[in-house]
Amino acid sequence: MRPWKLAETNYGAVKQHDYEVAVLPLGATEPHNMHLPYSMDTIEGDLIGERICEAAFARGAKVVLLPTIPYGTQTNQMEFPLVMNLGPSTLTAVISDLVDSLSYHGVLKILLLNSHGGNDLKPVLRELYGQTPARLFLCNWYTIFEDVYDELFQHRDDHAGEMETSLALAYCPELVARNPDGTLAADQGEKAVSRFEAVNRGWVSITRPWHLLTTNAGAANPHAAAAEKGHRLMEILVERLAGFLVELSESELDERFPY
Repeated sequence: MRPWKLAETNYGAVKQHDYEVAVLPLGATEPHNMHLPYSMDTIEGDLIGERICEAAFARGAKVVLLPTIPYGTQTNQMEFPLVMNLGPSTLTAVISDLVDSLSYHGVLKILLLNSHGGNDLKPVLRELYGQTPARLFLCNWYTIFEDVYDELFQHRDDHAGEMETSLALAYCPELVARNPDGTLAADQGEKAVSRFEAVNRGWVSITRPWHLLTTNAGAANPHAAAAEKGHRLMEILVERLAGFLVELSESELDERFPY
């Protein structure tokens, strides 16, 4: 039993802990090229949430990890079979209800640990600001190692590429599909180019229709992935996020919080 993981702990243990911080991971149910499971974003939320909370708890943080939400916003991937969508307003309502639950129980420092690029959660923070006594923080974990990205990986990962596949090879290799010759059962993750230069240059943004953007839902080359790269990435994530959880746990909720 790990008292910092709500899904595993029990009432007897919870009664003995005065939690200050809750971590809520958010995943998705969607295809990841031909070789990674539909639950990859949810698996990542579980893995990263567990390791950062374990490290923070060991350093004295009063932190609890909530079960990962396995569904996210997928409106632009619905042409792929069995993609499971929560619209942005629905997802906002789900998060709002869970924040209310935490606030009712006196847990007022909350980190949304997001694993899915389709979950646009900054508006949720704005929506709930001033509507709840809780203080919300958002971490899209896949954005926090930009300064060392090129030291870790050969190819940039938009979706189901080298970075995500490395995490899967490190922590759930049994779920990575391979060809009979041992190579990944994946295509090259090539993406279509828009007919509009402004979109390609990032001057204008769109909601990308993934059935037109990709061939098999992969949007990055996964073939240079390796387990050791996934382990190194996890070390960086734990180093950067566990310390934040310790600081958050120790910080007083005064009139100047978070400054």
